[in-house]
Amino acid sequence: MISPFVVLAIGTCLTNSLVPEKEKDPKYWRDQAQETLKYALELQKLNTNVAKNVIMFLGDGMGVSTVTATRILKGQLHHNPGEETRLEMDKFPFVALSKTYNTNAQVPDSAGTATAYLCGVKANEGTVGVSAATERSRCNTTQGNEVTSILRWAKDAGKSVGIVTTTRVNHATPSAAYAHSADRDWYSDNEMPPEALSQGCKDIAYQLVHNIRDIDVIMGGGRKYMYPKNKTDVEYEIDEKARGTRLDGLDLVNIWKSFKPRHKHSHFIWNRTELLTLDPHNVDYLLGLFEPGDMEYELNRNNVTDPSLSEMVVVAIQILRKNPKGFFLLVEGGRIDHGHHEGKAKQALHEAVEMDRAIGQAGSMTSLEDTLTVVTADHSHVFTFGGYTPRGNSIFGLAPMLSDTDKKPFTAILYGNGPGYKVVGGERENVSMVDYAHNNYQAQSAVPLRHETHGGEDVAVFSKGPMAHLLHGVHEQNYIPHVMAYAACIGANVDHCAPASSAGSLAAGPLLLPLALFPLSILF
Repeated sequence: MISPFVVLAIGTCLTNSLVPEKEKDPKYWRDQAQETLKYALELQKLNTNVAKNVIMFLGDGMGVSTVTATRILKGQLHHNPGEETRLEMDKFPFVALSKTYNTNAQVPDSAGTATAYLCGVKANEGTVGVSAATERSRCNTTQGNEVTSILRWAKDAGKSVGIVTTTRVNHATPSAAYAHSADRDWYSDNEMPPEALSQGCKDIAYQLVHNIRDIDVIMGGGRKYMYPKNKTDVEYEIDEKARGTRLDGLDLVNIWKSFKPRHKHSHFIWNRTELLTLDPHNVDYLLGLFEPGDMEYELNRNNVTDPSLSEMVVVAIQILRKNPKGFFLLVEGGRIDHGHHEGKAKQALHEAVEMDRAIGQAGSMTSLEDTLTVVTADHSHVFTFGGYTPRGNSIFGLAPMLSDTDKKPFTAILYGNGPGYKVVGGERENVSMVDYAHNNYQAQSAVPLRHETHGGEDVAVFSKGPMAHLLHGVHEQNYIPHVMAYAACIGANVDHCAPASSAGSLAAGPLLLPLALFPLSILF
C-alpha cells in the first residue's frame, strides 16, 4: 500500500517542479491574453466566401472530457506537461455546442446522430438515413421515409465526395451518408432477419455500392461484408471470422468496379503499401478496405498492412481536390468510441490524437479562403478524469491521494459505468497492484457493465473557413449540415449564391448579400 503522505509529497513536488519559469511572471499571462484578444477582434471580419470544399471530421464518442484528455496526452507525447498544448481543433476560431439526443432517446447512439449531422433531420436511435417515422428493425417503415445526406447534395452539385473511417465503411457514421436503413446493424444480408429481406430491404454494404454509384473515395474497414459467405479473406486466410458473410453470393467489390466508366481509373486496394504507392493523378475512384471488420486501434496498427487515419486523409484529399468544383469529405475517427466502450481509455485517447493529426494534415493541404472544416462528435461517453492531479501528471496516472473511504489509490481516469468495475476480496481493486499504464487497461467504473455507455451531454463543434461563424452558441445537431450546405451553395441552400455560367454552376466568389437579408427557412 502506498503511503498517503508519500503520494501527497510526490504531488507537491510535481506541482512545484512543473511550473515553467515564464508562467510565474504575470506578464506572460497578460501578454497571452492580449494576443488572444487581438485575434478575437480580427474575427469580426467574417469569411463569407463560398466554400468550394467542405471537410467534416467526426470523432465518434469524442465528448468534451475526451477532447481535454487528448490535449494533455498530445502534449505529453511531446514530453511536455500537456495542459498548455493546443490541439489542431483548438486553433479553430469558432466553437459551438451540439444537442445530441435522438428523437426517441435522451442518450443517443451513433446512427440517429449521424442522420442528424449528415442529413439534417433528427431520427430514432439505431436508424440511418431515414426520418423518425422509421422504427428500428422494422423494414416496412422505411419506404417513403428516406432522407438524403450532404454527401449526396455535394455529388449532385458536381463536387467530388469521399468517406474515410477507421471503422467498417458500412458502420453507423459513414452509412448515414449513403444508406437508408431501419437498422444500423444490417451490415450485410447475413445480419438481416428473413422478414426484412422478404419485404425488400437491402443491407448497408449493398447500398454502399448501389445507392450513390460514383462516390469518389471510400476508405476504411469492412471487407467481409462485400463478399460471398465463406469466401477466404485476402489477408487472414485461415481466420474463419474474416471470411465473407453475404448470403446472396454477390461480390460487391467486382460490382463496384463494373459500375465505373471504362475511361476512368478505378482502384480497389486492401493494404497500406498499395495506398501509399498510388499516383493520385491517375485515380478517379478509390475503394480501400483494409480490414475484414473495423480497422485496428492506432496503438495496435500493423504499419505494413494498415494505413493510419492521417495517411488515408492525405490520399483522399489528393484525389478529391482535382475536381475544379471542389469536394465534400467525411472523416471519422470511429474507434475513439470503441476504446471507451471497452473501458480502454488509452486506446480511445490515442485514436483521438491520431484524428487530430489528420485534422492538421487536412489543414496544411487546404485554404481557409475556400474550405470549410468542421470538427465535432456524435455523442459523448461517461468518461471523466479528476482527483486533483498536479500539473503534468500522466493522463493515465494515479490521483495524488488515496480514497478517504476505502484507503486505496485510484487513477485520474474513471468511467461512470463499464467493464472496469472489479471487486477483489469484497473490496474495490487496488490499482497499484495492476499495470494501469497498459494499452488495454480498463479503467475502474462505478457500475458494472460489459460495455460502457454513451453520455448524454452536449458535444463541441469546432469550425473554420467560409461561413464558420454560423456555428455558434447551442444548436440542435441537425443544424450542422444545413450550415455546411449553405456555405457550399449546395442542396436547398443556393438562393443566396450567384450563377457563374449558363451551365448552372455556382460562383466561387463571396456571397452577394448579407445573411440578415435571408429568411430563416433558408438556413434550416
